[in-house]
Amino acid sequence: MRILVTGAAGFIGFHLCKQLLDLGHQVVGLDNINDYYQTSLKYDRLKQLGIENVLDNQLINSTIYSDRLLFIKIGLEDAVALDKVFELEFDIVCNLAAQAGVRYSLEAPQVYVESNIVGFVNLLESMRKHNVRKLVYASSSSVYGNSDEVPFKTTNNVDHPISLYAASKKANELIAHTYSHLFKIETIGLRFFTVYGPWGRPDMAMFLFTDAILKGNPINVFNNGALSRDFTYIDDIVAGVVATLIKERSDNQLYKIYNIGNGSPVQLMDFISALEEITGIEAEKNFLPMQPGDVEKTWADSSDLETDYQYKPSTPVKVGVKHFVDWYKQYYQIQN
Repeated sequence: MRILVTGAAGFIGFHLCKQLLDLGHQVVGLDNINDYYQTSLKYDRLKQLGIENVLDNQLINSTIYSDRLLFIKIGLEDAVALDKVFELEFDIVCNLAAQAGVRYSLEAPQVYVESNIVGFVNLLESMRKHNVRKLVYASSSSVYGNSDEVPFKTTNNVDHPISLYAASKKANELIAHTYSHLFKIETIGLRFFTVYGPWGRPDMAMFLFTDAILKGNPINVFNNGALSRDFTYIDDIVAGVVATLIKERSDNQLYKIYNIGNGSPVQLMDFISALEEITGIEAEKNFLPMQPGDVEKTWADSSDLETDYQYKPSTPVKVGVKHFVDWYKQYYQIQN
């Protein structure tokens, strides 16, 4: 199939593109390569895919995959440029493009509205006009807010987001439902739970902690360490995304939401202990209060995804943490 992957220079998008190509599909990657975190990491991910010399609004062939992988640098906010990309004709769209980050959404709410809501509508409009009938898109565990109903089920009420980022992701789910209902576009929303692994985002705990520990700097431990996260390794996430993209379900429902997580929450202090054990360094810890917009715990019930797509995460946290630390040391050329 020919699949459009938005957010292709991002953490999950990069890994997804590689997996789809390895499976023999054609991929068109799209990304605006914004500077929310250092663009050098995004360009280095693209280099792994054979995408170099990137220019705005210019379609590029991969030097590794030839015309099986094309890339274009645009944002979803540019409706005219996006519509032109759709002239390439796609079988499926996977939308991973979004302004990420809970804390940054307190500082720059307009960016989230433009990227996550306006951009999402532009994408669905292009799909409608060009008769593309299936969208898989990234939602987030953040839509559950500080719910006490654990593990989080997709049937839980998610009407009380505690950050604009979470609100924008809930908005995506509502907009997707509208397009499924009105225009018979199949939409599958995936609520991701704390994704980590090689090539991960520098604003996430895994990266921040590893960077600080290896440099001998203190780490910030929020809510005095009383947090837990359903850490989900990147390979397990990609396996779930690929399944929803290429496998067909038997229920024929046009609108579906799934949790995609490990289903096994880890206490933040245990996560830090695993990092200390793997690096051989005891972290200096700054214990701090809860940050606005953060949630105390995440815990996925991914049973629907397992039933419909035989999805089952298999990477233990200690194994995933070691893979990340090994990658980090190699990427930044750290010897110890």
